[in-house]
Amino acid sequence: MNESTSPHIYLAPLRGLTGAVYRATYAEFFQGIDGAVAPFLTTIQGTRIKPGQLKELLPENNRLMPVIPQILSKSADKFIVLAKALFDLGYETINWNLGCPFARVAQKMRGSGLLPHPDVVQSFLDVVLTAIPNRLSIKTRLGRRQKDEILALMPVFNAYPLQELIIHPRTGEQMYTGKPDLEIFAQCLDLSRCPVVYNGDINTRQDFESLRRRFPAVSAWMIGRGVLANPFLPAEIKGLLDVTGNRMERFHLFHDTLYDRYAQVRHGPAHLVDSMKGYWTYFAAFFPGGERILKQIRKSQGTEQYKKVVDSFLARAVSP
Repeated sequence: MNESTSPHIYLAPLRGLTGAVYRATYAEFFQGIDGAVAPFLTTIQGTRIKPGQLKELLPENNRLMPVIPQILSKSADKFIVLAKALFDLGYETINWNLGCPFARVAQKMRGSGLLPHPDVVQSFLDVVLTAIPNRLSIKTRLGRRQKDEILALMPVFNAYPLQELIIHPRTGEQMYTGKPDLEIFAQCLDLSRCPVVYNGDINTRQDFESLRRRFPAVSAWMIGRGVLANPFLPAEIKGLLDVTGNRMERFHLFHDTLYDRYAQVRHGPAHLVDSMKGYWTYFAAFFPGGERILKQIRKSQGTEQYKKVVDSFLARAVSP
């Protein structure tokens, strides 16, 4: 794949997984990701932003991978305060989370909970886009409950100068189950006046090529779970695999670096191990028979047992 046709690949925002530590560590070991949308920030009461709220997005913590901050909010006024604080940090583009599928979020009319209410979305955008200095992109789903809810939103989106529209072609209630609705996505692609990014179920190069053939007008793609399960996937898609040596050895070094860095920021051994167990839900798919190691890791208690199980497994995986 030559440079002129190389797709733009975003790392998807997965809360608790694709934060600044992961992004920086990934960029040291692997190729192919052009940028990331960060896991969402939530708006707060008042007009004063505490420094700790923006720690994940401080420029010094994001030198290796370009990042777009994401905000989850239904309050235009609070969104504006946070957007301006992010602009002051150098973020000229921000993303509005209009797709979070979790019930506790949607029930408060945030994330995908706003999708059945195009009038509310329009009122929000009317206020925000006249007040923020940043460009705005939106990450969304097809709807909260009905997959065609987004069709009523497309004229709303088209009325504003959006930077990009990132569409995950499932409903909020589907979460990550069932098949993405590519027919509705195609309709959105035809209707949209701004660039559309495809997000959802790209787990192999074959998945990507199939989608690329179907949607040649899409030039940017977002991958989350597929990258966690196979960190080489973006490079495979772009034909960048000039990596020499053992892929398992590179993964081993990546894992150990990630573990050591989290050990410096997590609050105690239990928090550290829980964080790494979350990654292994995806990492296990990288290995033949990964279900077995996942079971062992889930049973491990404390850092000593976790390291013993993982080191033993990865040592075997690295050996020819």
